[in-house]
Amino acid sequence: MEEKEKIFTNKKVLIFGSGISGIAAAKLLNGVCDIILYDSNEKLSAAEIRKKLPEDFSGVVVLGKMTDAEISGVDYAVLSPGVPTDLAEVDRLKSAGVKILGEVELAYLFERGRVVAITGTNGKTTTTALTGEIMKTYYKEVFVVGNIGIPYTQMVSQTEKDSITVAEISSFQLETIQKFHPKVSAITNITPDHLNRHHTIENYAAAKFAVAKNQTGEDICILNYEDERLKDFGEKLSCKVIWFSSARRLSEGFFLSGDEIVFAQGGKEQVLLPVSELNIIGRHNYENAMTAAAAAVAMGVPLDCIRRALRTFKAVEHRIEFVIEKNGVKYYNDSKGTNPDASIQAVRAMNTKTFLIGGGYDKGSEYGAWIDAFEGKIKTLVLLGQTKEKIAKAARERGFLDIVMAEDMKDAVKFCAEHAKPGEAVLLSPACASWGMFKDYEERGRIFKELVRALPDREGIVL
Repeated sequence: MEEKEKIFTNKKVLIFGSGISGIAAAKLLNGVCDIILYDSNEKLSAAEIRKKLPEDFSGVVVLGKMTDAEISGVDYAVLSPGVPTDLAEVDRLKSAGVKILGEVELAYLFERGRVVAITGTNGKTTTTALTGEIMKTYYKEVFVVGNIGIPYTQMVSQTEKDSITVAEISSFQLETIQKFHPKVSAITNITPDHLNRHHTIENYAAAKFAVAKNQTGEDICILNYEDERLKDFGEKLSCKVIWFSSARRLSEGFFLSGDEIVFAQGGKEQVLLPVSELNIIGRHNYENAMTAAAAAVAMGVPLDCIRRALRTFKAVEHRIEFVIEKNGVKYYNDSKGTNPDASIQAVRAMNTKTFLIGGGYDKGSEYGAWIDAFEGKIKTLVLLGQTKEKIAKAARERGFLDIVMAEDMKDAVKFCAEHAKPGEAVLLSPACASWGMFKDYEERGRIFKELVRALPDREGIVL
């Protein structure tokens, strides 16, 4: 066992959350320390949870309310990303002197290679996936983990001295880092999101900034020059900064010049590639490509490898994903547009009259800027979920009146299929989280795609 892993030897660790991250954390620590796998949902089945664990798992599974006896003697608590740090049960642990770690922090303590960490409000999943594909053209062992869907703790035991871990890190995960130290970090942008958890944009931004807090002069942070918060943040960093911009020419870094992505370094400029060679559309995706390219350059990947990966990369599922064309109407799945700014990018990428399906769980977002981005592109706004009245009110206040209320996704798809004309498009880009109606945005996107693919010819649409 490596020195940094010995921190858990002869310790008692409580893992808070029995979802995919909690299970992965329990597997990683199994045999290393005493484990309590805890979930506050008393309706779960301990037997079913144990089926997901190794046969030799020696820890205990606790559901419902924690007793003082169970907390007694706990040295560390590992919080799954969905567990708020200000939860009453977490406060009880802190009061008992328990050290709080996040799942990402836990994984990093077992990391043997180098880490590229990518965060930001929007674009981080596409950027992470793209960065991973670029790295694979040059490095033998590359692991793509984190908020992208594969827990860091699930893969970290496979890392080696020469491996590269590309991790998508959310603000929730960054709340609990301590020693997490990426060689390269990137923040794609910062716009209001998750304010129901962070409460203020300042708190949210601070969580994002934490990705670079342990970086030194030997490390690199990649930042968006067009984001004022990031511009100010970059000027205070002790590590090297690589900037990217989709709006202006830079003397150093990556920028969009007309229809070309250009790399400026040491007084010289090189065209990386024309955006027409990319399979992902929209200015936000050109920014994602620049972020990934910058991360690859920072890790020593040659430009030819970067170009090759950029040319072959396909859109991430649920992110402005073309689904099918039915009856002359093109359907796009942007279920990962879980906040207004992300959905604005999807709306801007549309190049025809579009029926937009939006609405969902209320995270405390405001929708005015999203409505303003419709700019004649959105023909009809079809709303569902908890936020539909709030969004409709914002739309009417801005003079957008072509609004339809749907009962559920099936109802929304049916309306769009019946009213969209050949040459028009239907876009699912909710600008809201999926909770309440769906397990997650992936389920929402899959259901949308299933409904769309099942559409018959225009005559007699019945869903």
